[in-house]
Amino acid sequence: MGMETSGVSSAGDRLRAEIAATGPVPLVSFMQQAADAYYAKGRAFGQDGDFTTAPEICQVFGEIVGLWAAVVWQSMGSPSPFSLVELGPGRGVLMADVLRVVRCVPGFLESMSVHLVERSPVLRQLQHQSLEAVSPDTPVSWHDGVSDLPDGPLLVLANEFFDALPIEQFEYTRSGWLRRHVTVDDAGNFVLTTAGEPVDVWFDEPDIGMVAEICPAACAIVDALSGRFLRGAGAMLLVDYGYAHSAPGDTLQAVRNHAFVPPLEDPGNADLTSHVDFERLTQVARAAGAGVCGPVGQGRFLSSLGAEQRGRVLTRAAGGDSVRAMNLSSGLRRLIHPSEMGSLFKVLCVHSPDLSVPPGFEFC
Repeated sequence: MGMETSGVSSAGDRLRAEIAATGPVPLVSFMQQAADAYYAKGRAFGQDGDFTTAPEICQVFGEIVGLWAAVVWQSMGSPSPFSLVELGPGRGVLMADVLRVVRCVPGFLESMSVHLVERSPVLRQLQHQSLEAVSPDTPVSWHDGVSDLPDGPLLVLANEFFDALPIEQFEYTRSGWLRRHVTVDDAGNFVLTTAGEPVDVWFDEPDIGMVAEICPAACAIVDALSGRFLRGAGAMLLVDYGYAHSAPGDTLQAVRNHAFVPPLEDPGNADLTSHVDFERLTQVARAAGAGVCGPVGQGRFLSSLGAEQRGRVLTRAAGGDSVRAMNLSSGLRRLIHPSEMGSLFKVLCVHSPDLSVPPGFEFC
């Protein structure tokens, strides 16, 4: 990733100016400003970017997700019209795969409109190009947040979206749990500090230096969508990496050029993420009255829905193209093997309380 051009104030410059003027900024604010600058560039995804997501690793992922959505739509009574939503669609690869595979489902494409929650103008343009290439007649709308989504039945997809939302961190000190902030040291480097009044945090018997995390934005989104699912048919498939059960720990990390870098080093020029707390999101959804299935490991979810069988079909179809066959095989292994993405990545479904158990969660 290149640095921002001269003459344009970088996220780092703006944050240093804010800290100089008003003092340390909360970590959640630091992350939000860094993310806004980072995703505005639209260069994050794929082999030429900083990281690669599951749909770009192997097309089987998007095909399975698309057929999952079609079966859930049918279990909702095949509503028409309905909204197919993706949160943080990246370059549009997942939604393009979904639209390609659901052509075989009678009535699905004709009943739906696509709604993408994306704030970056650059990424919106990339998404438009991806979807135009596979389904030019499908109506597509863009939204800044879930509050802008239209009324009516919803099917929501969120792949590696929640991990990129800004988090708050709290550190246990002799004064109690204090909120982590970011300041600047004498050398001009961003460093963590604690500030503010002690707060109540949910872990018992903490040790000095223990860190706890919460993602207010993730909780707010799950709460809002759960409310929607109470008012009408709907479901969200959430795929991400993180904890099945809440646990203390500092999971903040940054990736640039497919390698880890110090999280505070260069805001706006690296992808800042943290582990998703699936237990907390489950609690939020159930408190709002929604149904929840999972989380289950991504590998188990995909395998139970025929990912390996589909992989074999695609490999045979590759014929004499040994490179394509090898890429399909290695990509699928990366998605499902426990030592790679199969266990760390998990799948959760939040849904209308009267919806039957969705595919892939029957063994929960």
